[in-house]
Amino acid sequence: MASCNYPLRFLPIFRRYLWGGRRLATMLSKPIGEGEDYAESWEVVDHGEDQSIVEHGWLEGAPLSELVEHHAGELFGISYAGDQFPLLMKLLDCNRTLSVQVHPNDEQGAKLDPPDLGKTEAWVVLAADPGSKIYAGLKPGVTREQVASALEVGECEECLHAFEPTVGDCVFIPAGTVHALGAGLVIAEIQQASDTTFRLFDWNRVGADGKPRPLHIEQSLDVIDYERGPVSAQVPEKISIESSKLSRERLVDCDKFVLDRVRLSEAAELGGDDCFHLLAVLEGSVQLQGDQAGVPLSKGQTALVPSAAGSFEVTPQAEATLLDIFLP
Repeated sequence: MASCNYPLRFLPIFRRYLWGGRRLATMLSKPIGEGEDYAESWEVVDHGEDQSIVEHGWLEGAPLSELVEHHAGELFGISYAGDQFPLLMKLLDCNRTLSVQVHPNDEQGAKLDPPDLGKTEAWVVLAADPGSKIYAGLKPGVTREQVASALEVGECEECLHAFEPTVGDCVFIPAGTVHALGAGLVIAEIQQASDTTFRLFDWNRVGADGKPRPLHIEQSLDVIDYERGPVSAQVPEKISIESSKLSRERLVDCDKFVLDRVRLSEAAELGGDDCFHLLAVLEGSVQLQGDQAGVPLSKGQTALVPSAAGSFEVTPQAEATLLDIFLP
């Protein structure tokens, strides 16, 4: 197989759920079909049968798992030595409020059948209708018994911390944190490469088949981190860079991934640190150019830049805002 040494763009994978809408197309130019329930666009994924497929270049048609199997050194450099791409990048259109959920940590996920990674994630708000809410964490002092009692009478909201986000907010959701995205939000989500979700509460509604969707109450109660209180938007940390054409701020720095927001007004060089980078365009459009090849990215598109691509140039058309995601 040819070398894995240029910026890779993948074909998106769409997920349709009752809470989805049309903004993946109208706001982010995704080529979805007809219907009002397009909820998620999986931009980069290597999880079982869910595989991102390279869209261009000499690796066109290759699934991400094949790149991990045959090109781990070129892909990861010294940053990672696993047999699965460790992160999953999504875009979400929350036309209706999502169910209240919680995800296990790595230790708990390893005990599942089949085993899976835990799921720590972060959200960046791309759009927020007036009055939209994010539910993140329990209110101070809420116990397992209080959550269980509320669920018995078909309630849960009284246990949850909620706030109204603004565009640009980043919310960090470690495994074990109860959470839900409210109606009217468009979100960029970066997470561990896991699809394990325990649904705690679904607002007493029914699915398309007229039946309530399955809940996982006991599993949820078992993995909730009751010591974690209310979760609010992250306070970005400015990263000192001696350049008038580039600014960088750190949104999340955890043991699973680092998430930076980068703003560009002129061409700048990134990478060259022996690590892969995921670059997601939030505003504007850019050209990524490595030594071997390049790829254009418009708003809503994501590229995986392998470690072997080395330093690469990012050239914005006017101004652009990107997420830069890599391993710690």
